Amino acid sequence: MRLRELAASRSGDKGDVSNICVFAYDPADYPLLVERLTAERVQAHFGALVEGGVVRYELPRVHGLNFVLDRALGGGVSMTLRADPHGKAYQSLILDLDL
Repeated sequence: MRLRELAASRSGDKGDVSNICVFAYDPADYPLLVERLTAERVQAHFGALVEGGVVRYELPRVHGLNFVLDRALGGGVSMTLRADPHGKAYQSLILDLDL
């Protein structure tokens, strides 16, 4: 099962840091996300796109997880040569993760 079957996502950026929030469609699925969607799995899923670490923050009241990806945007919007300097595609990329 892919994450997109259980959750929606949003992403944002500041400098060379991207954050991605994942929200369970059904609150009953939140514990599964907490169990399986670890910072390590997200880091492995993004591979070389993220040169720094990944930190996960749990948001139980909104049934969400927030991931902060350090050094994930090729230096930031004004420095990168990437086609997606803001990392907006990251919200879609995380939803391809197999749970």
